[in-house]
Amino acid sequence: MAQTEAITVSEVSAVVEAPPAPTGDPTLVGLPAFIVGSIGLGLTFVEFVPLQSQAASVPVILGATVIGLIVATVWAARLAQNAVAAVFGVFSGFWLSYSLLLLGLGHGWFGIIEGDISRTVQMFAISWLAVVVVLTLSTLALPSAFTLLFVLVDLALAFVWVAANQNSTTMWHLAGWAVFGFTAVGIYLWIGSLLVSTGKKGLPLGPSVIK
Repeated sequence: MAQTEAITVSEVSAVVEAPPAPTGDPTLVGLPAFIVGSIGLGLTFVEFVPLQSQAASVPVILGATVIGLIVATVWAARLAQNAVAAVFGVFSGFWLSYSLLLLGLGHGWFGIIEGDISRTVQMFAISWLAVVVVLTLSTLALPSAFTLLFVLVDLALAFVWVAANQNSTTMWHLAGWAVFGFTAVGIYLWIGSLLVSTGKKGLPLGPSVIK
């Protein structure tokens, strides 16, 4: 009887005791993936390669940025880091759609005539600007480094919108420098994550805009 009771208690304990929650930091994968694609994007906007060859950044974006951000999104969701998963998921969609835009326009996949290319690029920039502005507002209660990152993404998309509308090389260059700006913030955040992952103190991220 005592043995039966012992077995019963053991079985109950096994059911009650939940497995330990998984741990990890998806930013260690998501941020470098974001950074490398951003560097490629910025270089095309400042005409490291001609503006007509913006698709030069697509191999980096598709081969590293999109895949890395999808991995980070799944990882964050697995850890129930829902906000992190949402951000990485949004940006994986941005980079994938940007690659499809460049490839589609370059190869005539979507039946868009040459006269409508400018409007198509503007539509892309406006659509994503609206989404990123919402993300920016949602970061106002977070450390200011995150808000700065998204503000610079907003500026880059706004410059792309104007550049496509006015066919302005200067505006493309400004978009490129805005891209380099948010890339620098991304590098700062990544270094902070790496320090924390090795048991060191992270970098200061600044006070939130909204207390």
